[in-house]
Amino acid sequence: MSKLQPPAHCYFGNRIKKMVNLTRFEAQKRKSYSNNMRNSLIAILLVSVFSNVSHGQQITNNYRIVSSAVPFLTISPDSRAAAMGDAGVASSPDVNSVYWNTAKLAYAEKDAGINFSYAPWLRDLVGDMGLLNTSAYKKVGEGKAITLGFTYFNQGLIEFTTNTGAFAGDFQSREFALAAGYAMKLGQDFSAGINLKFINSNLIGSQVVNSQASKPAKSAAGDLSFYYHKDRPSDELKKNDIAFGLTLSNIGGKVNYGLDKEYFLPMNLKLGTKFTINPDPSNQFNFLLDFNKLLVPTPQEDGTLPKYGTVEAIFKSFSDAPDGFGEEMREFTSSIGAEYIYQKLMAIRAGYFFEPVSKGGRKYVTMGAGLKLKELYGLDLAYLIPTTSGNPLANTWRITLNYNIPTKTASNATPNNGLN
Repeated sequence: MSKLQPPAHCYFGNRIKKMVNLTRFEAQKRKSYSNNMRNSLIAILLVSVFSNVSHGQQITNNYRIVSSAVPFLTISPDSRAAAMGDAGVASSPDVNSVYWNTAKLAYAEKDAGINFSYAPWLRDLVGDMGLLNTSAYKKVGEGKAITLGFTYFNQGLIEFTTNTGAFAGDFQSREFALAAGYAMKLGQDFSAGINLKFINSNLIGSQVVNSQASKPAKSAAGDLSFYYHKDRPSDELKKNDIAFGLTLSNIGGKVNYGLDKEYFLPMNLKLGTKFTINPDPSNQFNFLLDFNKLLVPTPQEDGTLPKYGTVEAIFKSFSDAPDGFGEEMREFTSSIGAEYIYQKLMAIRAGYFFEPVSKGGRKYVTMGAGLKLKELYGLDLAYLIPTTSGNPLANTWRITLNYNIPTKTASNATPNNGLN
């Protein structure tokens, strides 16, 4: 039996079943139960990254999909950014900044905040997958804040079978990441932030494969972020405003599931900008543009992955594509978002996410709305609309509940161009 490869190629059949032995793989004879367990892990990894490839796209040898383990770390957890095409690196500071750009929280208006977000995931394929997230921050001095974040990804109940199709048990596949961070101003207009993360990915439990016991993958990682915003407090209405953000996220070592294979974390570069127009005190328009790139190796022409270390992979991710600079540029995804806010009470949002076909082909329109009550409570909703039929991301929605603690002192806060 030929070995099935991990999701470096992102090679998918047209059908994904809830049971781990996919029909595409059943056509190949398994020689042992151990091989079936190995295929189970690979199949789950495929399901994990399935949302990174547009459904219905034919993947050819010229389509080199860049992928990683624990891709749930790249899913936008909150509804505000999700409604704006997954753009959030330079949006106005709020509790969602714990995920997007911790450095922004050095400029937060409120003394503290917390939110809860939920998104069912790939529901057109699997009925019980979902992403939960909670984030919180607390200002601890002038231009300083501490943060916490927790993300839990439930991949649903996985059923194992033997090579004859007999039931061999089941397992609740799950992953989570716990983050703690710190943000501080480095100047009147510039701030930096850092997050430290613990990541746990438990896909198939402790199954024995070829005399080796599989295990949950565990790793530590970090985020480093920067934010620039020209902060000039004034009693006059600021007609126009601009901000910039940069984040290096999930920088850490490889993960291992105990089966002689290591996988890169989704190390990622995010660049973004926001432009704000305030025609009058009651109306505000925000326009956002983000670019993202995975800082992991590109599959080579023979399908193999270069054997880089973590630091080497980050730098060579800008130059290792077989087709050169043009292919490297195609590894960037782009997000465009717009937000209209009325009297800081109600928001309407829309956006568009684009990824070149040869790198996955994800393309979707997003929309959403936000509502704020009594300066303390907020509700954000988002909905994703794929631009291709049969897309596994169809019917994806998110909901976020926000709670903001009023500012004790506003001396170091920058005007918030948002609801939060």
